[in-house]
Amino acid sequence: MPSPYWIVNARLECGYERERGVICATKTELCDLLIENGKISRIVPSSEILEDGLPKKDACGLLILPSMAEKHIHLEKTYYGGPWKATTPVKNLFERHEEDKGLLPRYLLGSRQGEENILSLLVETGVTHVRTHCHVDPQVGLGFLEGMLGAFETYAGRLSHEIVAFPHYGMLRTNAADSVREALRNGATHVGGVDPGGVDGNIEKSLATMMELAVEADADIDMHLHDPGHLGTFTIKRLAALTEEAGWQGRVTVSHAMGLGDVSVEEARDMAQQLAALGISIASTVPINRPTIPIPLLQAAGVAVMLGNDSLTDNWTPFGSGDLLEKRGAWRNVFV
Repeated sequence: MPSPYWIVNARLECGYERERGVICATKTELCDLLIENGKISRIVPSSEILEDGLPKKDACGLLILPSMAEKHIHLEKTYYGGPWKATTPVKNLFERHEEDKGLLPRYLLGSRQGEENILSLLVETGVTHVRTHCHVDPQVGLGFLEGMLGAFETYAGRLSHEIVAFPHYGMLRTNAADSVREALRNGATHVGGVDPGGVDGNIEKSLATMMELAVEADADIDMHLHDPGHLGTFTIKRLAALTEEAGWQGRVTVSHAMGLGDVSVEEARDMAQQLAALGISIASTVPINRPTIPIPLLQAAGVAVMLGNDSLTDNWTPFGSGDLLEKRGAWRNVFV
């Protein structure tokens, strides 16, 4: 166990400032925090003299916040740490996939270093847990997963992690079920998938394959769903039915769930109640180039909504920052 120590001159929020009955700011005070076994065990005013002789780390008046969980990111294919590179315009998702396939050898070669570069940034911004999606399929095998496990080993003790075995170009489209199964046997923790309708072209079979893999491996599910409108919401409804049938309540996440931003408030509210009842969570990157999913409505219904950066800089986008506080700010700008 690590030795105890003090964090001194740490700023903590202790109340609210109000103007005309409306909260306009937070009150803060300087405190010293005793850290024992990795946890805060005591808080005292900074004016109190510490005489126990324990080591001290000076927070220099900075605000102390809870650590954050990055719940949707792609670590394995990145330009981060290298020269900035613009994104090549494409007409649709499948053109982007074809471009992506041509870059796989380059991405594989530098994957571990790129992953460690991103993990370093995430730690600096206050992240202590990461759920990342990891590309697996017959073409790349477990190449990305092997590098990713090594990167997380480098950050053992600083980050906990989850790894979604993600068939990036489609579970059915690339016959990736065996690759996902093998990944789950070798360090991946979640079954992934993408657009059962728009990419795989067979909603029922795609969803059933994901659920079968999850039950077989006793693993959770985190499925990408970009499909818009009622195609997206129908897919969520079918996933919800499978979740209940398999007894997988509390073990399923829908990432993006963009269709929820395209339907009426009434339909979104009905779906939110169904998601909450089954413990199906939503992971969002708060996109601003399309209607944003109704996060406050989902939360009001009891749906767990998690945030993630998606990617930092790659052939999909050059504009990621890796900063979850910035992402939270984008969410607040949309809904407040």
